[in-house]
Amino acid sequence: MRFFNRVAAAAASLCVLFSTAALADVVTLKDVTGRDVEVNVPVEHVILGEGRQIYFLGALDRDEPFKRVVGWRDDLAKADPESYAAYLAKYPGIAKLPTFGGMKDGTFDIEQAVALKPDVVLMNVDAKTATEEAGYIEKLAKVGIPLVYVDFREKPMENTEPSMRVMGKLLGKEEKAEEFIKFRAESIAKVTNVLAKANPKKPLVFVERAGGYSDDCCMSFGNENFGKMVEFAGGVNMAKDIIPGTFGVVNPEQIIAANPDQIIITGGNWQGYVPGGAWVGVGYGADEKEAARKLENLTKRPAFTGVEAVKDGQVHAIWHQFYNNPYQFVAIQQIAKWLHPDLFADLDPEATFNELHERFLPLPYKSGYFVSLTSAK
Repeated sequence: MRFFNRVAAAAASLCVLFSTAALADVVTLKDVTGRDVEVNVPVEHVILGEGRQIYFLGALDRDEPFKRVVGWRDDLAKADPESYAAYLAKYPGIAKLPTFGGMKDGTFDIEQAVALKPDVVLMNVDAKTATEEAGYIEKLAKVGIPLVYVDFREKPMENTEPSMRVMGKLLGKEEKAEEFIKFRAESIAKVTNVLAKANPKKPLVFVERAGGYSDDCCMSFGNENFGKMVEFAGGVNMAKDIIPGTFGVVNPEQIIAANPDQIIITGGNWQGYVPGGAWVGVGYGADEKEAARKLENLTKRPAFTGVEAVKDGQVHAIWHQFYNNPYQFVAIQQIAKWLHPDLFADLDPEATFNELHERFLPLPYKSGYFVSLTSAK
């Protein structure tokens, strides 16, 4: 009888073993750098190389966005404190999550990462050079931990869809990823289809990156990120031929000489980085009146002297973090309304953003992501 009990127990153990194995699937996927990476999917333990990666993780894992996260970089609380506070209120356990420094500044603790036994480490592609120089990929591979790159910052208009598909594969949420991609494409088409038909004159647009974050002026975007969003929205990016890459600097004299028709300044609540700074604090549930006041103050800088956009009140602020998440379609819609108000009178970016929250995101929508001086003129 004991023999049969042992056989039965062994059989049961084998069933558990095979059923567990059936739940996991070793796949080879291409990350956005073209690397072939072997990963056991769906992953159950993830390290986020940047805290703001919760923007896209939450879009695919709405009900329990942090259930797989065993560690994350410590940037969200400073880069987007309102969103962090909202997540913390809903998921108080995130306060206890192990945090990391960044790859680029050399404060990422690989020994701590290995100790957390993640199934995958997610890294933004802008950390690729620092990651390779430190040999982190090889060090993690020795203990069986794959590293996967995604990108919503360097070339977001090119890499958002493949990055979301990579995430869908990793999380076992491929259908949700395709649903998101479809919604994004349809939202962009509401702008591009109208522009293709109307073929309006394109205004010259200067986009200032993180205006007021420092006393220096002026950081901007080349032919990607917000620069590319301006093009999608029916404008001409002033810095396109000045900045060769995604990010760079434009001299004040170049702005005055170009005399842009529209100025868009990216902003956020950066009290944690630059206390009392001149930055425009747009974002989740932001005080729009205060943001408009600070936006107007930025127009008084020498770089905007005599510029047509300032004279006409065509100066706007938009949430900086659109540059680092897959929600760029909302920004494209809002920019299109600023550049071509008559063509897009019926387009409602706030409603689009609200629908995004209702269908995909863990948090309820709160306005505060855009302000403009147009209405004040």
